[in-house]
Amino acid sequence: MFPTILIVDDEASILKSLSGILMDEGFEIITATNGYEALQRIEEEAPDMVLLDIWMPGMDGIDTLKEIKKHHPSVQVVMITGHGTIETAVNATKVGAYDFIEKPLNVDRVIVAINNSLNFRRLEEENRYLRKKTIEKYAITGNSKASSELKKQISIAAPTEAWILISGENGTGKELVARTLHQLSNRSAQPLVDINCAALTDEGLVSELLGHEKGAFPGASAKKKGKFEISHGGTIFFDEIGNMGMKTQSMILRILEERQFQRLGGSRTIPLDVRVIACTNMDLKKAIEKGDFREDLYYRLNVIPIEVPPLRERIRDIPDLVKAFFSKIAEDARTTPKSMAPEAQKALQRYDWPGNVRELKNLVDRLDIMVEKDIIDMEDIPLPYNPKKNMPETQLESLLEIDSLKAAEKAFQEEFIRRKLTQNQLEISSTAKKIGASKSQVKNVLQKMTDA
Repeated sequence: MFPTILIVDDEASILKSLSGILMDEGFEIITATNGYEALQRIEEEAPDMVLLDIWMPGMDGIDTLKEIKKHHPSVQVVMITGHGTIETAVNATKVGAYDFIEKPLNVDRVIVAINNSLNFRRLEEENRYLRKKTIEKYAITGNSKASSELKKQISIAAPTEAWILISGENGTGKELVARTLHQLSNRSAQPLVDINCAALTDEGLVSELLGHEKGAFPGASAKKKGKFEISHGGTIFFDEIGNMGMKTQSMILRILEERQFQRLGGSRTIPLDVRVIACTNMDLKKAIEKGDFREDLYYRLNVIPIEVPPLRERIRDIPDLVKAFFSKIAEDARTTPKSMAPEAQKALQRYDWPGNVRELKNLVDRLDIMVEKDIIDMEDIPLPYNPKKNMPETQLESLLEIDSLKAAEKAFQEEFIRRKLTQNQLEISSTAKKIGASKSQVKNVLQKMTDA
């Protein structure tokens, strides 16, 4: 089914010429000569997007745009502006226009704007579906300015074949962005294969990527396909690529540029057709200066950079995120979702969230378990999210309820490490070093936080 576009303009010549061009591009076209007629056509035909002239008799483009966004918020609108109306067009984007095009119309510019707006709508629709199905795994929830800009970047980048480097702090949802990029790409019917560069040694990473033939090394009792082979035709996602060793970086770059490889112990050349998405929480430019990351690989990956904003820059999204997390918990447990009182939500919006969305989700999970009532009040919000709580007394009462000294010591130790992890943005190595604990101790607590 071809996308339907409504063209709204009081100039018959523009309607005729633009309709002909866009029909040749494969779009279904409907037209209207004024705002009132446009609103009626939207009710009757439900177009996918609207090209809307600003200057029209009667109801002008801005008023028409307001009505469209009021009654049909999912319909994307691109404004058509005459000479000297750019300021008005910029104001229109604040009202809800996706983009604006200046007359005289450039055909290529029009088609790009249409495709970008349709991709943006597709992203919005995909997110609505994903929120219902797997909110904690895939959805990008929220309508703050930072979140809207992120979704707009994704909608533009997803349909391309360009390599993408996603950066951002731990817990911001970089993997979610990668999955959404793949789902909205032309490769969505093919696999998305992810590989955690931080969890494998260089030798393990090479084996995972290339696969091996039977007998390639001790213990290789059968042939195994590598992740490169599995991802052929789809997308490969390098999670935390900054942790990849220099030798492996060189091999990866060579394979990706040559688009072919051989399994370990094999002689057959295997073709490779993949799109590459990578993410990192490191400053790769500093890593390049230190000699820890290849500059040529960085620029090959960084064709389209996407920065995922930390939660402190999208505070407005917290109520939506809290609601989504409670809804998912209830869906899994087949119960009625809990909610949070406005005062409690405001308390969360005043917190700095060093652990980002992951930390918020862990808190919501904890509140859902520990608070028996259906509405979470301000008094239920613990430290450090609620500064009004009396920390020493609260901790003491909790520990005194434990009967065993050994168990109390363990509970205090876990809570201490948990808080220090949160303060250090969930970084295992830096947290362990600062508090004098082993990495395994800190890692175990982080695992409990993640699994909670």
